[in-house]
Order: sequence, then structure tokens, then C-alpha cells
Amino acid sequence: MEFSPSQATIAPAGIGTPPLLLRAADWLSDAAGFLRRPLTAEELIAAAQRRTGLGDFGEWQFITALRTLLQACESEAALGAFGRFALRWDALRFLENLLRLRAAEKMGSGAAPAIDRPIFVTGLPRSGTTFLHNLLIEDAANAVPRCWQTIHPGIAGDAEGEARAIRQVNRQLRLFRCLAPDFGAMHPITATAPQECSEITGHVFASLRFDTTHHVPSYRAWLDATGHLEAYRFHRRFLEHLAAHGNARQRWVLKCPDHVFALDAIRAIYPDARFVFVHRDPMRVLASVARLTEVLRQPFTRRLDRASVGRQVCDRWAEGAERIVAASKTLPKDRVVHIRYRELTGDPVGTVARLYAKFGLPFDAAFEQRIKAYVLAKPNGGYAQLRHRVEDYGVDAARERERFANYVETFNVGPERRAKLAEAAA
Repeated sequence: MEFSPSQATIAPAGIGTPPLLLRAADWLSDAAGFLRRPLTAEELIAAAQRRTGLGDFGEWQFITALRTLLQACESEAALGAFGRFALRWDALRFLENLLRLRAAEKMGSGAAPAIDRPIFVTGLPRSGTTFLHNLLIEDAANAVPRCWQTIHPGIAGDAEGEARAIRQVNRQLRLFRCLAPDFGAMHPITATAPQECSEITGHVFASLRFDTTHHVPSYRAWLDATGHLEAYRFHRRFLEHLAAHGNARQRWVLKCPDHVFALDAIRAIYPDARFVFVHRDPMRVLASVARLTEVLRQPFTRRLDRASVGRQVCDRWAEGAERIVAASKTLPKDRVVHIRYRELTGDPVGTVARLYAKFGLPFDAAFEQRIKAYVLAKPNGGYAQLRHRVEDYGVDAARERERFANYVETFNVGPERRAKLAEAAA
């Protein structure tokens, strides 16, 4: 789909004006015809092979997924100049990583490290899962994929390369915060912070991360129909690579709200997996997710409609909430912990201690002190005190409360009042 220069330079109604530089780049790129030259899977694959000097991608079936994503971005996402550049950079990075990981795999010897009884933290987004993830890595026995590792996994185990990658990723994050100024307040992250698993499954182009950063309903429909089994097969191999190259801690703690859409695949690939579901008032969740989606998409697109974002977020997470309710009835009870946002934020130490007791893990005084130190050092969890309303996204709050009534009743997460100081940590 093509857009006129006027569309490229006018901010959509209801949206804050994007950086002038991005809009100028859109106008120039459109005038030069750059925005009308589609990206192709074949071109990207050839470029990745040329840049790495490698040709073997291994067993991963990703070409259909890549083609579907590129077509959806071309026809639905209204990519601007930066969005097109970022999509190409992203795709090349994932393809180059696949090539390097395969090369490292062929050079390796011996059996792959065991990934035993991993813990998957999930639930509705913006419900405190990131806060809990950060608390859990205060336990020296827990391992997590770090942000820089999901971007440069091929250099795991190379101390000099790791330091260089961390500096580079931090620079990239600073750049993105310049393009999306509210991002840092809504999702503070550094190169060494734990990263969500959607960044791992993105390597085989079967990840809902693309549906968050771009308006690609046809890709989402394709992924829903195809399923996530291939993505989590790669996910396990990715963790095995990190474990074999310097990650001595072998109890993996993995976090992503999107896990709720892939529970069957996770259980097939990780039959001994344990799950932690975090629950929060859906009205607070929906408003925050809609705003974060808007913030994330704005640098990439020339067309952004708040009502469309609101509909997508509400429909998607109404489905997600019902999946969580169903999982609470079918998953083995001894492998599941349910945590409410108000419990987690009101008593972080007690909540983690309860989680550990349920899973039979040792919870010692040193771990307790590290949790307390983390909360004291980041009393707001690094987040700004932000307020969002679902009505700003064309959402009928009364209708959504009715849609989420079963979830609210099942997990006793009633309307959330103004957060107490302790609750601000999430």
C-alpha cells in the first residue's frame, strides 16, 4: 500500500506529533520511491549469508513465517522510512544469528546442557511480571536471557565481545528512547536487563513481538493458525546455546505475557515446566498496554489510530484472560503459582517466599536481603508514575469489565484503587 507525502507528514488525530526528523525522512524516502520497494525474504537471506560468510541455517523452518511477516508489514503496517530500515535491520539480525548459532552448534562437542524444570512467568501484560522477573534474578541460582544476549547470542562466552555488545545495545536503547520519549518511563530496560522470550522466538519469525510493534493482523492470524511449536523448539535450543557458553546457572526463569498463547507448545517442548501467573485489574492492564503499544509503534509507522490499537488490545487480552482461566483448570496444580499484583507489590519478599515454597526451592536470608535492597534502590521499579484511561482509545470500559468478569471472579482481582507507595514498585 502506498501513501502520499501529505500522509507521511501529518500526525494522525489523537496522537502526539512524532519527531519532525522521522516525518521528514518519510517524505524524502517516499519522494525517492524507497517506501515503494518491498523487502523480500530471498534478498534478506542472501544478504545475511553474504555478511556472515555462512550458508547453513540448520533445521529451522522460518521462510514462510518471514514471507508472511514481510507481506503483512508491506500491506498493513504503513511503515515509514525508519520503520522500513528497522524491519530490515531486525530481519537481518535474526538471520545472521541463526547462521552463527548453527555454526557454533556444528563446532560444539558433547551433549547439550540440560534445561530442567524451567519457570515461566506470564499473565496479563503490565501486571507486574517484569517486576517479579527482576526480583527472581536476585537469586544467584536463577538464569535469565539478558537483553544483549538476545541481540548478540553468537558471542556468548567471549568476555571482550560481551562488553562491546553491552555498550552497543545500550547506545541503541538510548537512540530508541529519543525516538519514543515515553518508552523509558513505561518500560525501563538496559542491555543487561532480563529480556522477554518473544525476542528469542523472533529469530524464527514466529513471535507476537511483531504484532506489538506493527499493525499486522494477517501475520497474527497466520501465527495463531500455525501455532508456536517450531518457535519453542528454537527457544529451547537458544537456551542450550547460552548455557553452553558461560551461563553456569541452570535454573531458567523465563518471562513473557505472550506465553499464555503458547502454553501447549511450551508443555510439549518443556514437559517439566513450571508456571507463575501474575494477575491484575484488567482495566489498569488494558489502558497501560494500549499506551505502550502506541508508544512502540509510533516511530515505525506513518499511520496510527488509537481506536484501532484499543480494539486490538482489548480483543487480544480478553482471549488471553480466558486462556489463563482455562490453564488454571488444566495445568498440574503442583507446577503452578498464582500471584496477584497487589500481593506482589505490597509484600515482595513474602510473595517470592511463597512461590519458592510451592516449588520446593530454598529461600535463604541472603536472597531476602537482596530483594529488599532491590526494592529500596528502585522504589518505583524504575517506572514513572503514569496514568492512562481506556476511554482514550475508544474503549467502552463497562463492556470490557463484562468481558473480563470471569477472569476477575476466578482470580479475585477487583478494581484497583490508587496505588499505595509500596505498590508503585511494580
